[in-house]
Amino acid sequence: MSEQTTTGQRTASSKDSEPHLSRSLSNRHIQLLAIGGAIGTGLFMGSGKTISVAGPSVIFVYMIIGFMLFFVMRAMGQLLLSNLNYKSFSDFAGDLLGPWAGFFTGWTYWFCWVVTGVADVIAIAGYANELWPGIPLWIPGLATIVILLLLNLPTVKAFGETEFWFALIKIVAIVALIVVGLVMIFTGFKSDAGAAGFANLWQHGGFFPKEFMGFVAGFQIAVFAFVGIELVGTAAAETKNPEHNLPRAINAIPVRVMLFYVGALIILMSVTPWTEFKAGHSPFIAMFSLAGLGIAATVVNLVVLTSAMSSANSGIYSTSRMVFGLANDGDAPKVFGKLSSRKVPQNALFLSCVLLLAGVVLLYAGKDVGAAFDMVTTVSAVCFMFVWSIILASYLVYRKRRPEQHAASPYKMPGGIAMVWVVFAFFGFLVWALTTQPDTLTALLVTPIWFAVLGVAYAVVRKSPLHQARVAEWKAMSDGETAAVAAKR
Repeated sequence: MSEQTTTGQRTASSKDSEPHLSRSLSNRHIQLLAIGGAIGTGLFMGSGKTISVAGPSVIFVYMIIGFMLFFVMRAMGQLLLSNLNYKSFSDFAGDLLGPWAGFFTGWTYWFCWVVTGVADVIAIAGYANELWPGIPLWIPGLATIVILLLLNLPTVKAFGETEFWFALIKIVAIVALIVVGLVMIFTGFKSDAGAAGFANLWQHGGFFPKEFMGFVAGFQIAVFAFVGIELVGTAAAETKNPEHNLPRAINAIPVRVMLFYVGALIILMSVTPWTEFKAGHSPFIAMFSLAGLGIAATVVNLVVLTSAMSSANSGIYSTSRMVFGLANDGDAPKVFGKLSSRKVPQNALFLSCVLLLAGVVLLYAGKDVGAAFDMVTTVSAVCFMFVWSIILASYLVYRKRRPEQHAASPYKMPGGIAMVWVVFAFFGFLVWALTTQPDTLTALLVTPIWFAVLGVAYAVVRKSPLHQARVAEWKAMSDGETAAVAAKR
């Protein structure tokens, strides 16, 4: 990291007193990390429900969400590259919007991934039980946590290597689906549901068979598949040559969305009419079974298992780095701001793994865990939208306060300020979409409880000496910027 003090950067003395994460993630790590963040377990298991409620219009749903989130990622990329001392987006939120934003963003993102991680542990136990019937659920749940801890403790490179192979498995599964599907389409494959062909996309009620509200319901479900797309921002402080590797990873997001989401869904609905899809049944298993691949259920269960492991692995990584950053800002206990000799925040890692044990406990909590967990993960997805909004709000302040720095940036966000407001309007539409279903509406209404808890916590934390020192540092930099701008005028 550069030790020069520039506009918006921390002073050299403050940086020297802080422990530094190691820049060990190479280009292939960050590329596959971005892909892994963009491809969730929801594509493998949740797409059946999305197709059943929206029909072929789900293709446009994924395209629109992917298009909008691309601008969030570009804004994040420009801000992270404007100051290589930013460890993650909570850093630039605190710097540009104020200390409260860093606190709320960091802890909300942490909460999102802890909830998602607990869900993944429960999912892994369920899939393991299908592969090995009769196995006690606590064994795969506990084994997952121990394995992921051991993979993350050695070095950040070990995490990157693990995520590289997890993401590769997901890519191979989707490419295999597309190839097998294309063969079935072009050979005129026939099943009980009819002949495979692209005409299936519009011959069963058109592209919008459920009309506008069915289209809206697709957004309400599909947005959850994109959580984690911002993961490359959490890895910024541990990326080699970030000026080169971060833009490459972010710029490839539209291609990934088109291939992995849109491409896979077009193939699925071309081989089998959308009317045949049902919630709770994997379209991947169904299509491979149609193709006569008898081991499809086992293979896809293994793929979904690794996909859930990948998500949990990302959760452990991102929560530990976020708590590490918060601790160095005085917003979390000091003990979590320490690094091991291998430059890994091991205390923060232990905290994440201990919290994931809640997933093992929930496995034995009763029959209503599934319904309760649907609500909790919806709350998590709403909180992810909050984080994405903070990234955009930070960009707006950056444009206003640092116009010269923006003008000199080699990686500008396309569309600029106008596009930010377009994405904000889209988020407003998503919030409205969540009100159209009873379960997501309930989750939306309980989400403010989390922010109320954070508000109380911030009222206490803001009085700590370390937090006040950080506030004074940010204020001094802000005053310096204002004086510099005034002098130029």
